[in-house]
Amino acid sequence: MTLIDNQARGVFVISATPFRDDGTLDLDSTRRLTEFYLEKGATGLTVLGMMGEAAKLSPEESRTFLDCVLETVAGRVPVVVGVSAAGLVALRDLALDSMARGAAGVMVAPTPNLRTDEQIVGYYAMVCEALGPEVPVVLQDFPLTLGVQFSVDCLVRIFHDNPQIVMLKHEDWPGLAKLGRLRELETQGKSRKVSILVGNGGLFLPQEMARGADGAMTGYAYPEMLAEVVRGVNAGERDRVEDIFDAHLPLIRLETQPGLGLAIRKEVLFRRGAIASAFVRRPGPKLNKADMAEIDRTLARLDRRLAELGAA
Repeated sequence: MTLIDNQARGVFVISATPFRDDGTLDLDSTRRLTEFYLEKGATGLTVLGMMGEAAKLSPEESRTFLDCVLETVAGRVPVVVGVSAAGLVALRDLALDSMARGAAGVMVAPTPNLRTDEQIVGYYAMVCEALGPEVPVVLQDFPLTLGVQFSVDCLVRIFHDNPQIVMLKHEDWPGLAKLGRLRELETQGKSRKVSILVGNGGLFLPQEMARGADGAMTGYAYPEMLAEVVRGVNAGERDRVEDIFDAHLPLIRLETQPGLGLAIRKEVLFRRGAIASAFVRRPGPKLNKADMAEIDRTLARLDRRLAELGAA
């Protein structure tokens, strides 16, 4: 497996974790879902992330799922593994085990207790020391969920001090000015170049691409749209692909709801034939009749709008 580096681009889809209706891990659907992502334009995959229900998996299940994804991918695209944990021992063990199994890098979110720049800088120094310089790291900046605020200056310090951090998963909101400032500092030679892939369900993807993002690292039940937006903006076709993006916005909005959004994403993946069950492992949300009706209406509107655009 080729390791990720600071030139990574495209769409790294955050994979869902398929379960059967009884809540057990579904490896047949894992293979099907992985192929689905690749067919729809993924240039990489990220597994065991927050929307992959990583916290609900046992250590054995996490490794079984990772092995299944890696075997299915068979080296066609890089696979990044979320290894965030409360303690460095657990983080290090999963990270090194994942790399030994064939992962291309690991993603590390900050622990929620970090408050100052010094604490944040010190944490990533400890992480990188624990992992060793050969493990490529993705830094996840997701303050809306984690409560940790990365300033631009803090990120620049972390990138300077830890060359193995090759990618930023940018999920600050609002974050366009922050993204633009990081790229400006790179151009001025005041910050080391890192790949920047954006999250938040792709909610601001066209604007983030225009500010210098290299692509997306997020989940959405229509990953082909994310891939088309990335390609189109890079090709100077922003107006065309933004019309397509706008058609998807109602569904993206449903999927980015805290808690309920994962159930909606899995339901749409189920309807698209990518997984055999939309089950969300407990504790987790369960859709009711009104939710299902809203999904019906939203998907029908999406199909109609895409047909009008000639993009169906």
